[in-house]
Amino acid sequence: MTTPPPAPLPFPSSLCHRCAAPPRYVQTKTSTFILCPLLPQKYPPQPVHSCALFRPAEPK
Repeated sequence: MTTPPPAPLPFPSSLCHRCAAPPRYVQTKTSTFILCPLLPQKYPPQPVHSCALFRPAEPK
């Protein structure tokens, strides 16, 4: 199950928002974390500018 991205997007330049994985957004009162279902560390440091597991999401 995917979590819709918050508005505005945190780290708008991050590849995570455009990945087919799909990312899950975890929000606390003060922060937003992007959980990757593929990476072993799960919460990569943001913004992600390159990722060996990145696959572009299908256009909607």
